[in-house]
Amino acid sequence: MKPLLPALLLSLGFSTAAVQPAAAYPVDCAILLCLAGGWPGSAECTHARAVFIRRITPWPIEPPLQIWNCPMRVRFPKPTDLERLFDIRGNAPKPEWSWLPPTREGPVQRVVNQADVDISDPAFDFVRSIRVFEITYQMDQSDGSSCTTWSSVFEGSYNAQGGYSRRPSTPSSVPPASAFREPQECGRYSYRSVFVEWRDYQGSYGSEEVHY
Repeated sequence: MKPLLPALLLSLGFSTAAVQPAAAYPVDCAILLCLAGGWPGSAECTHARAVFIRRITPWPIEPPLQIWNCPMRVRFPKPTDLERLFDIRGNAPKPEWSWLPPTREGPVQRVVNQADVDISDPAFDFVRSIRVFEITYQMDQSDGSSCTTWSSVFEGSYNAQGGYSRRPSTPSSVPPASAFREPQECGRYSYRSVFVEWRDYQGSYGSEEVHY
């Protein structure tokens, strides 16, 4: 993780202070840094990854990274080295909520909370690489002739400023890294999972799937 931190911190305007344990900070700050570094093997990053995955474990399903809960722009009296790490200058609009029309699965919640600083720089593409797929698929051939299929797929993703949105998608959009496969022949088949994928700061791919 050390080789990428200077470039990442400079792109944000962070001071180049020594990094103290991430557990001293809100977990989303730890998720942000550990995800960028490819989840390095430390107690802090192990905990951060566990929270990241737990959030997409039903129910309810939450944005795995909630960057709006990481106070990157905050200032502290007599800051420690770690507090200076998150001392960043910038302006951003206040967070807000809105809703898309209801679906068979209920309201589609669109979260437009976002980072309190500008993260549109390509250094933060690893945030925008995160995608969450909620997959439900059922197939049945009850009378030996007719085939019935039903599917519900939602995709969650992040915008340029770290805002998270969830929208309807299709089975064909589920990434190949998921264990889900649409059957080629009719038969009894049921599949339910939440799948999350991401890329770290250097572009290395990662994913996790929770079945239920």
